[in-house]
Amino acid sequence: EAMAGHHHHHGHDHNYEEEEECPDDASFSIDPAIPLPVELAPGMVELDLQELSGEMILSGMIRILTENPNRENADYYRRFVLALRPGILGEFTEAAIIKAKNGDYTVALEIIDALKGLFPRSPVVLLNRALILENRARVSERTVREEAVEAENTLVLKAYEEVLALVPPLPDALFNAGFFFMKLQHFERAKDCFSRYIPLADESKKREQAERILDEIEKNSLDDGIFREAYDLIRLGEEQKGLLRIRDFLEHHPNVRNGWFVLGWGLRKLGRWEDGAAAFKKAIELGENSSGILNELAICLMELGDYAEARQRLETALRKDPENVKIISNLGVLASRTGDKDLAAGFFRTVLELDPEDPVARLYLETVN
Repeated sequence: EAMAGHHHHHGHDHNYEEEEECPDDASFSIDPAIPLPVELAPGMVELDLQELSGEMILSGMIRILTENPNRENADYYRRFVLALRPGILGEFTEAAIIKAKNGDYTVALEIIDALKGLFPRSPVVLLNRALILENRARVSERTVREEAVEAENTLVLKAYEEVLALVPPLPDALFNAGFFFMKLQHFERAKDCFSRYIPLADESKKREQAERILDEIEKNSLDDGIFREAYDLIRLGEEQKGLLRIRDFLEHHPNVRNGWFVLGWGLRKLGRWEDGAAAFKKAIELGENSSGILNELAICLMELGDYAEARQRLETALRKDPENVKIISNLGVLASRTGDKDLAAGFFRTVLELDPEDPVARLYLETVN
């Protein structure tokens, strides 16, 4: 599936397979003193020993390790599972990746959490967990529910912190985390990841990419604390304070498109449509061309009554990101403002197909019918 977000074309979004980690003691022997957890098949009230299968023991152990990886006998259970299913890391990893690609994130995360219980220190398992969470967050970013996006990004952040805490760090984790931090506008953290990645890089294409981004961060002073502060203030609803900080940043760095984007965003949130539109246009002039900024600019244009340009900007944005609910919803709002009820209803029906919870679309379709 195509992942949204302005950084997937950097080709960093593949998952990893890894050699099995063999426990130190390859010869496994059963210890009769340790009880075996068993997961009963659905509908079984009690265990008939005739029915007892290796699978039930296996899933019983995996469930225990998933829920509590530090409980007593955990290592024994891990060795037991590996003795029964020596290829489990590869099998489960592949299954999780397939589920995630099909958009079934709940099951993908259940599988990856089971692996995390079995291989608590595996860099690859931890990285795949972060990547699956990140893909899930990317899907919800196209919707209009900001709180959900915040919550999911926080989980991605925690997952990356966990994999980045490993010593030595996994180069691919540094690379992927760098892009994630870029997306959150955490440029100083992105800089840290990319500069640690470069000496470890084994792929020249990826090294060049990391060097290019590092160069851009430094050239544009994006790791300046004032920028981060402005961004956070606006994100948390302190727009006035944030605008002061970002103007301060722009005074010293007038050609940094991210600065103009953040300025426009703060102005748009305050309903200062004309100034907002001017700031977004300045960012676009400086080379910013994400679907996000086109959508933001279109909101301002719509409020200014400039419907023709708003439509043109939204259509360009939609070509870049065809399943983005925010953009389709704004096309619906635009159509309803220009009196085209059928067109509006069509856009809002599409919105509900992609996101059945969308409040704007539901409200519109209820009031029209």
